[in-house]
Amino acid sequence: MLLWARLQYIGFGVRYTQWFVFLLLEKRVQEAFHSHIQARYGVDLAVAIEQPKQAEFGELAVPAAFQLAKLLKQAPRKIAAELAAEIGPIAGISAAEIAGSGYLNLRFERSAYATALLAPAEAAPAATGEKIIVEHTNINPNKAAHIGHLRNAALGDTFVRMLRAGGRRVEVQNYIDNTGVQVADVVAGFHYMEQKTPAQVTALIGDAAVRFDYLCWDLYARISQHYKDSPDSLAWRSETLHAIEQGTTVQAELARIVADAIVDLHLRTMLRLGITYDVLPRESEILHLKFWAAAYEQLKERKAIALETEGKNAGCWVMRAAAFSEASEDDKVIVRSNGTVTYVGKDIAYQMWKFGLLGKDFYYRLLQRYPDGHEVWVSADQPSASGVKPPAFGRASRVYNVIDVRQSYLQDVVVAGLKALGAGEQAEQSIHFSYEMVALSPRCCVELGIELSEEDRKRPYVEVSGRKGLGVKADDLIDKLIDKAFEEVSSRHAEATVAEQRRIASQIAIGALRYFMLKFTRTSVIAFDFQEALSFEGDTGPYVQYAAVRARNILRKLEEKGEALPDFARQLTGDALARQLASEDFWQVLLAASKADSAVERAVTAGEPAHVAKYAFQLAQAFNNFYHQYSVIYEEDREKKIFLLWMTDFFRAQLERTLGILGIEVPAYM
Repeated sequence: MLLWARLQYIGFGVRYTQWFVFLLLEKRVQEAFHSHIQARYGVDLAVAIEQPKQAEFGELAVPAAFQLAKLLKQAPRKIAAELAAEIGPIAGISAAEIAGSGYLNLRFERSAYATALLAPAEAAPAATGEKIIVEHTNINPNKAAHIGHLRNAALGDTFVRMLRAGGRRVEVQNYIDNTGVQVADVVAGFHYMEQKTPAQVTALIGDAAVRFDYLCWDLYARISQHYKDSPDSLAWRSETLHAIEQGTTVQAELARIVADAIVDLHLRTMLRLGITYDVLPRESEILHLKFWAAAYEQLKERKAIALETEGKNAGCWVMRAAAFSEASEDDKVIVRSNGTVTYVGKDIAYQMWKFGLLGKDFYYRLLQRYPDGHEVWVSADQPSASGVKPPAFGRASRVYNVIDVRQSYLQDVVVAGLKALGAGEQAEQSIHFSYEMVALSPRCCVELGIELSEEDRKRPYVEVSGRKGLGVKADDLIDKLIDKAFEEVSSRHAEATVAEQRRIASQIAIGALRYFMLKFTRTSVIAFDFQEALSFEGDTGPYVQYAAVRARNILRKLEEKGEALPDFARQLTGDALARQLASEDFWQVLLAASKADSAVERAVTAGEPAHVAKYAFQLAQAFNNFYHQYSVIYEEDREKKIFLLWMTDFFRAQLERTLGILGIEVPAYM
């Protein structure tokens, strides 16, 4: 409820910002029915609010009578009649009508609703209240980012934007597993296969002719194949892991050099998509600052883990399968027999820190400032010499971990660890924000020069594998998209400079990529396809961008005619709005354009960014229909022209705002 109390706009008796008018009415209706039902029937009902499937049924539907029918043992229609007669006036609602066997359909006061939307938008207040942590991206710092990482990052970043759009306080974390197996394999490749010293690897990083994350991509594939060809060499991996954990060996120095360089390149890649972070907690500090040691003692004390004395896990500390799985009888190894901790063990310690349960904190140092001035910090094992005080990180009340669905098992173990430690409330608020993999369409593979067998050419999608070296590097994909968009932009706007064409092409390409990653529900496997993503028609990012550009162009043409935008709030009086909105077409268009707030809030509740992408597409469709149906600039009726101009400007603002939540920019032209 804090959110609604903080918003500001003058309209229905309370100050609220114009963006939240539709959502305000939904909440107002919900609260009015909740209070009345509690007083009338003595039932504390979570009142549902729906949107009618057909426009003629009004703007909101309340199925409360159906919710009450079983409790009261009465017919829904009888209860609906009582509610309609007794609910009393609700500000902003003009009528309540009984429909079907018990629905209550509500109609808005159109003129008052439009007047509310006309009010100048005010800056959103600073986010307060509970802290939410969203951890996303989490790329192993051993090679270049690939296409699958882009889905993780786009989902996480968009969900953060959705939460912040609703006034929530969010901390963005990107966990860096800089001591894990993947980093160890690349270090082993440099140390044992290439026999390179830390100084030589540092020189490679500084060589402008070398793309270091690409070099490591190839090295990772080579050492993975070497392990297969020479199984005895797997000893390199365990030796390297031990050496990294010790922290003072040549391999540990190589791990630091490799991981730091790769992280820097990953941040650059993600910034191309407009993705930034607040803090990068690193696994090395979890070890060096004894985070795991503290968690380990608590887990043993609570008997959440047990020392296995026989069988395949002899000598290991394990969590019993019954704690986290009903389908499996396999216990989960938390500490190996050689004393090294597994990934999930360190993740339990990390999750405890996020909730402020560990009794420990990292030291921090400022890693870099983004072009917009936003700072990203990184964990450290020593106090910073700069004396600059870092923000307060961690201690969240809710945590979302954006990790692919294949890690569900390990996330279940983490939650089980929290429960075993007596942190049941935090376990409930530890949310696995899972998603399916990203593959490539066969056509996309051909365009990228990936050789396919005849069998693969017939598949709906082709899976990729970084370990096999078969995959699409994120930067290669982005570059290819920009090149393709540039061809289109340069052909349409030959008069523009190459630099300007390239900038516009980049905005279109990034918009296409982000939208493609977001428009599918999280449970869907994505088969990425260049042609589908970059199409200016259909459910694509460029289609939505083009609608926003069209809206801007109408307003630009008005200026070219020597006319200025009217003072809409002064000239569109309540009577004028009532006259214009008597047109059902105008009302439905305005209603569709004003639901961004509700769409985003529903998407947050569902944990599904695809719902925002779907709304953006529907909004673009509604504007394009409006664009083709009405001649805004040349409308002769003065009042109607002002109304149409306002609608155009409102569409523009809503399209830009919704695209902004999706992390997509609006180009100057397309």
